[in-house]
Amino acid sequence: MEVIDLAWWKLGLAALLVLALGVSGYIARLGITRSLLIAAIRTVIQLALIGLVLEALFASSAFYWIALLALVMLLIAGREVVARQGRRLQGWWAFGIGTGAMFVSSFTITVLALTVVIGPDPWYAPQYAIPLLGMMLGNTMTGVSLALDRLNESVWQQRGVIENRLMLGQTWQQALEDIRRDAMRSGMMPSINAMAAAGIVSLPGMMTGQILAGSPPAVAVKYQILVMLIITAATGFGAVMAVSWGGRRLFDDRERLRLDRLVKS
Repeated sequence: MEVIDLAWWKLGLAALLVLALGVSGYIARLGITRSLLIAAIRTVIQLALIGLVLEALFASSAFYWIALLALVMLLIAGREVVARQGRRLQGWWAFGIGTGAMFVSSFTITVLALTVVIGPDPWYAPQYAIPLLGMMLGNTMTGVSLALDRLNESVWQQRGVIENRLMLGQTWQQALEDIRRDAMRSGMMPSINAMAAAGIVSLPGMMTGQILAGSPPAVAVKYQILVMLIITAATGFGAVMAVSWGGRRLFDDRERLRLDRLVKS
C-alpha cells in the first residue's frame, strides 16, 4: 500500500488547532499559552531537523555518525532529566547520575534487541537503531526524572524522620527504604499504565505508524509488543540505578544525611 504524503500546508491546518487552544487558554487566563506555543514551535523545528539528519544517516549508514547522533541524544536527555527535578544534586552529580543510568539501561537493552531479537544487517542499521534508541531514551528519561524528583523531594520533606532513623542505628539504605520504594513506583507508573492500556484504551505510536506506513497489522503488533516490553525494562533498570546512586550521594562515608548536596532548581 502506498504511503500518503502530507503537504506542509496540511500540517499548518493541524497547527491552527494548537493555536486555537493557545488563544482559548489566553482568554481564559489559564497560563498555558506561552509554554504551549513554545513547545509546538520546538516540535516542528526539532522534528524537521531530525528528519534531515535521518535522511543523511540512512544514505550513509556509517557507524560513527550513528554513534555521534546517539551520544547527542543521550546528552540532551540527561539535560532534560536535570531540568525536570524540583530539587537536584549539586554540580555535575545531577547530570551524571541521570545520564549514566540512561546510558547503561537504554543502550544495553537497545543493543541486545538489535543483535539478538531483531537482527538487522548490519546490527546498527539506522532505520532500526535510531528509532529504537529514541524510544528507549525518551521513556527512560521520563522514568528516571520522575524517580529522582520524588527521591530528592521526599528526602527533603522527611529529613527529620531519616535523621531519627539514623540515630536509632539504621543504615542509610534502611532509612531510605520507604522513600526509595515510592520513588521507584513514581518512575515506573507511566510505563505500567501504558502497558495496561495498550490495545484497549489506546493504539501505541509505533504500531499506529507502521500500520499507516502499510505494514500488516500482525507484524506491527509484534514490533509494538517488543518495544513496550523493552521500554519497560529499560525504564525500570534506569530508575533502579538512578535511585540507588542518587540515594547514596545524599549520604557521606559516615552515613550522615547531606542535605547541603541538594539545591532548589
